[in-house]
Amino acid sequence: MGAFSIWHWLIVLLIVVMVFGTKKLKNLGSDLGGAVKGFKDGMKQGESDETPEQVAQATATEKTAETIDVEAKAKS
Repeated sequence: MGAFSIWHWLIVLLIVVMVFGTKKLKNLGSDLGGAVKGFKDGMKQGESDETPEQVAQATATEKTAETIDVEAKAKS
């Protein structure tokens, strides 16, 4: 009595499709997928010991070192 049968779920699905339409449901699915992907990327970044400021500073330092190295090679 507490569980719904497959027919109950099909009727609910039909009503949801009729109310929202398939285009809105498709957009909702892709938005949800993008949110999950963003969450996973955030979790991967959070696992590193460095803060975002340290990562940005290290990247800037690497770019500067490359630029100086290239200029030194050009002058020689």
